[in-house]
Parts: sequence; C-alpha cells; structure tokens
Amino acid sequence: MGIKVGMVGVGAFAQSFIPLFTAHPLVDQITLCDLDAEKLSENAAKHQINDASPSLDHLISTDVDAVAVITQNWLHAPQAVQALRAGKHVYSAVPTGVTQDEITELVKTVEETGQIYMIGETSYYYPGVVYCRKQHEQGAFGDIVYSEGEYYHDWDHGLYDVMKWRGGDRWMEFAGSPPMYYPTHSTSQIISITGAHMTHVSCQGFVDHHKDGIYKPGANLWNNTFSNESALFKMSDGSSCRINEFRRIGHPGTVRMAMFGTEGSFEHNSAGAIWVNKQADQSLRLDDQLACRERPAISETSSEEAMDKVTASDGTHLSVAAVHDTSRLPKEFIGLPNGHAGSHQFLVDDFVRACHNNLLPSNNVWMAARYAIPGIIAHDSACQGGVLLEIPDYGDPPGKGR
Repeated sequence: MGIKVGMVGVGAFAQSFIPLFTAHPLVDQITLCDLDAEKLSENAAKHQINDASPSLDHLISTDVDAVAVITQNWLHAPQAVQALRAGKHVYSAVPTGVTQDEITELVKTVEETGQIYMIGETSYYYPGVVYCRKQHEQGAFGDIVYSEGEYYHDWDHGLYDVMKWRGGDRWMEFAGSPPMYYPTHSTSQIISITGAHMTHVSCQGFVDHHKDGIYKPGANLWNNTFSNESALFKMSDGSSCRINEFRRIGHPGTVRMAMFGTEGSFEHNSAGAIWVNKQADQSLRLDDQLACRERPAISETSSEEAMDKVTASDGTHLSVAAVHDTSRLPKEFIGLPNGHAGSHQFLVDDFVRACHNNLLPSNNVWMAARYAIPGIIAHDSACQGGVLLEIPDYGDPPGKGR
C-alpha cells in the first residue's frame, strides 16, 4: 500500500514535480492544493488529478500522509511546522526558512512529532557533488583543507519576473532579501560531501548601486543594501570554506563548487571540471562524466554513441549525468521530466521512499538547518563589518540516510 501526497502550491516550479509524485509506484493518490481556485482547477485538469483542496488548513484535515510545500519562500517553515503538527510528513522546497527562530521551531517540531521532514535541496544531486561524495567516501581527497561553493544569479537572468510574480505590487519589498538568506545551493554542496558543518563565519557584503533601487536603504523589508555577499567559514573538520552568493555579476550564472584535500582536489570553473592530485600528468578531465543529457535507462545501451543518439521516446531518464545511479529510480520515471542537473527524480524518490519505509532521508531537517542557518549568521556578520560569529548547530541526525 502506497502513501497519499498533497501538493501545496501548483505554480511554475510545481509543474516539475507533480508528474513525478503522480507516477511514483509508492504513491497511491495525489491531491493538489492552492488558494487560487482558477489555477487549482486548471492544474487538476492539466494533470488529470481528481482530488483538490482549497487551502493548507483543509488539506491537513484530510487523510493525506504527506505534503509537498512549494510555495513562496517565506511561507516554507511556518507551513511545514503546521503540517508536521497535523501528523503529516513534509517535503519542502528551498530555502528551509528565512529566520533562525523559525528554523529552530522546525527542528523542534520534527523532534517532538517524529514526522519525516525533507528539504528538496537540488545541489545534493548535482553531478560534481555526486562525484566528489564518492571520492570523499573512498578517501581520495585525504584530509579536506579548503572548499568553496558559489551561486551566481544576476537579476538580468529572470529574477525580476520571478519576484514580480511572487510579490505582486509589493515585490520590491521582498526582492532585496540578503543574498546569504538563500545559500543552500552553495552550502549543501560542501556539507553533503564531507558531513562537516559550519561553526564560525566572517562575511563581507557588496553595497549595491544599481538604478533599479532594489537594495537602496529602506527599499526592502530587511533594509539590506548588499546585492553580493562573500563568507569565509570555519568547518567542524578543521577545514575552511568560502561561499559566494551574488545577484549582480557579469557572468552567465552558475551553481558550482571546488574542494581541495591533502591528497587530491576537484576544481570546477567556466572552463570545465577536473580532478587533480600531486602528479600533474594524472589529472582527469570530468566534463563528459558530469554533463547532463538524455541517457538510456537500460545499462546495456549506455555506450557514449547510444547516449548521443537516444531520444526521450526511447525510454530515458532525462538530463542526468554518467555519475547518476539511475538504476535506483522507479521505471515509471523513464521519460518523465527532470531538472536542476538531474536532481528532481532523485529527490522525489528519496522522499517517497522515506515516508513509505519510515527512513531518515539524506536531506533531513538537521541537515536542512545546517544548510540554511550559516547564511543567516553570515549576513549578521556582514552587517557588522565582517566580525567573526559562532554558528549554532542542532546536532547530528539520529541516524544515517541513504
């Protein structure tokens, strides 16, 4: 017997996940939920889903086992807490929350209720992260010395439309949030590879001067003037980590990381990705291994020649990399959409299996807190001119995920 899932929010991002939850063999029923009655009706018809709910309040009064929260980012933590206290498991889009207090409440709620919470952090399954996680497990890095992660997303690359859609007439008030309030694509890359967490931070901010006025004093709810922030973290394993969160940058945009150890290192920049060690002639170009493309779901046809020729109609897990283990995914996912560097199908499968089998997912609430809180403290440091601040931690998860 499978689980019943409610999808809270049926906007643009939810379109990537509704087909996956619907198709998963361990999901018996999916219910769509949105305050916009017209949007709700249109999506129910579009996805041929019969069950709909007009609000989260109504949804959690039904017999759904779990809810997927894909709403405005300032609603994630409060809605997750509400659903958890109603006895529902929760999948949440990023970020975990936007204040330290609400993330503290979220962790406390999971501990008190025993319900499963999972953050849908896509970078956990980015090809470079998957590759480095395997290298770290095998000891190829030696001791980690220094790591860096970065999320470059300039406003000219679609952010205006996103914020106007989310914030309506008051979009400017919400648009200027501190860049370090949305660090999880960066921080989780490092944390999910090594298992170490961030203990201290010093951060610097770049005061914005753009004519759109998004970061003018008093223009946003946080009175934030920084469009770019760079933070240096001390890690619990003795290494250091630099995180950049930039929203004004002459760059096509990227989410990437690099990691340097005493025995081996991984570097990724606009020229590509490479593994190196102390022998210069043993460097390994990784671009082919990490490139996301339509790949056959059947290993017997997984030659490079076949991968170049295959189309969606041939039965593929769309846009995944060679380092992704698609053999663990349900066959029902073959040919269905994927996204964010091949992560969507893995995230949905993680959450559904965790709920169905009472497992602790890798991106659990304790890891979600470790992804998000360092950025909140980093912005506090930037506002104080870079003073070194301690980062609170809620401890290790009570078990190990997959």
